[in-house]
Amino acid sequence: MTGLVKKVDEATRKNRKAEMGSFVIFLDKSEEMEKKAKELGEKQDLKETVLALDNPAGPKGYNIDKEASVTILLYTGRKVKANFVYEKGKLTAAEVDKVLKELPKILED
Repeated sequence: MTGLVKKVDEATRKNRKAEMGSFVIFLDKSEEMEKKAKELGEKQDLKETVLALDNPAGPKGYNIDKEASVTILLYTGRKVKANFVYEKGKLTAAEVDKVLKELPKILED
């Protein structure tokens, strides 16, 4: 997942003129997860991507799959344009590239 976060941060920087924003929400509000999120931000030198913690159910109204290890939403104007759900260990480098290829769906609006 760190590869995904780093690439999303880079894409956000490159698409600043399109007002692209990015964030990662960890569905775990423990002190341990807070520490891991801070370490991730520092280690990956994230400049644009916001890291946040929320409860295991996820943000209200997002209907996050409880069985998913990673859920990626690409949206604009509060409308989801692409939704990716991965079980633990299934988010590969090829899948990261697949997600990034979908960015034009939100940048063209």
